[in-house]
Amino acid sequence: MTPAKTGLMLPRRRALLGAAGLAATPLVVAPLGAPLGAPFVARAAEPIRIGVLLAKTGQIAAQTEYLANGTFLAMHERNNSLMGQPAELIWLDEPTPQAATQNMQKLVQENKVVAILGGSLSSNALAEEATAAQLKVPFVCDNAAATEISGKNCNRYTFRLNTPVAVQQRMITPYALSYGKRWYHITASYAFGQDILRQSRALLKAAGGTEVGSDEAPLNTADFSSFILKIRQAKPDVVVGGLSGGDLSTFLKQWNELGMKGKIPFVEIAIGDTDIWAVGPEAATGTYTSLWYYKNPANPPEEKAFAEAYEKKYRKPAADKAWMGWITARSVFDSIDAAKSTEPMAIIEALESWKVQVGKSSYSYRKFDHQMLMQNLAVTVKDKITDKWDYFDVKATLPANPADLEKVFGTEAEIGCKMG
Repeated sequence: MTPAKTGLMLPRRRALLGAAGLAATPLVVAPLGAPLGAPFVARAAEPIRIGVLLAKTGQIAAQTEYLANGTFLAMHERNNSLMGQPAELIWLDEPTPQAATQNMQKLVQENKVVAILGGSLSSNALAEEATAAQLKVPFVCDNAAATEISGKNCNRYTFRLNTPVAVQQRMITPYALSYGKRWYHITASYAFGQDILRQSRALLKAAGGTEVGSDEAPLNTADFSSFILKIRQAKPDVVVGGLSGGDLSTFLKQWNELGMKGKIPFVEIAIGDTDIWAVGPEAATGTYTSLWYYKNPANPPEEKAFAEAYEKKYRKPAADKAWMGWITARSVFDSIDAAKSTEPMAIIEALESWKVQVGKSSYSYRKFDHQMLMQNLAVTVKDKITDKWDYFDVKATLPANPADLEKVFGTEAEIGCKMG
């Protein structure tokens, strides 16, 4: 009988590899209970799976595309491997808080992921972190900024990248006060905007200022004209915003259309590059906080290399959200490798110890609240935009001294995190 008829002939390439090639092949075993002499069956090692839980539709989708791209780039840079084993990312949608938690359960129970990255909106992330604790799965929130995530709602299974609203609001308040103490608030009527409104009012009161008006806009508001007319009538020194994603872009476009650009300054925390790109150079305006900017001259070599790799792979510049997806994914991948385990508590302990030195500063999660400590940027829209991607001048790094991060982010007593 010829080898071809036995069904056992090795492919020519593997035969040429000899013993070395056979050593690299998956484990070959007989099926359980099979009689002696039964054909062997090759069992490929199951890949290590990481869940990605980010919105695929809706007003935040422009941001989550970049978050996902950065996450997938981080995996690509590791040759799709963790602990020397194949690894893969599984991306499910988070259209609503309820649907997001259902998809989190699916990732854990059906897809068998060992950790999850996601949380594009604060309303989703607050539900997801509670579910992560129930499912006992490490969850790294890469975008949502609601203070409660690493504050009163914290738990041992949840880590968070984005600087909390309370901290960013303290960072931006001196810029708002530089225009005057008569403020008008326009914020979103969900967790992120409500948090901004609460923190901003407290800071304004402490500075002896006056709120001359306030509006809370529903998510996905299409027409801001009535709000803008009220702002124009109130004549504030500055408008303090709390809108996210597509809502911020829509507001700024209509702000310009109604002739308000340049008349009253606009200040807000947590700008996304995609938000301002969607506005366009004619209507873009304002001063903001940002976690990262691809054109920041102070970016260290490692992050300049990331920006180059991103642009090469995706044919467009790296938005801030791309970096956020990349750095959080790195933290999870590094921690799994360091733990040499996919057990939840081993990954959590490794995340608590994870620290990366980048340039003159470093990134790490604070152990008592699992909040990443990192400097933010104060950015202002350029007076004249000549590049369709490059909208900002970096005005400051906040705080200027990395040694002040612990103080700026608040003490354990101030944060109110009780992990148990």
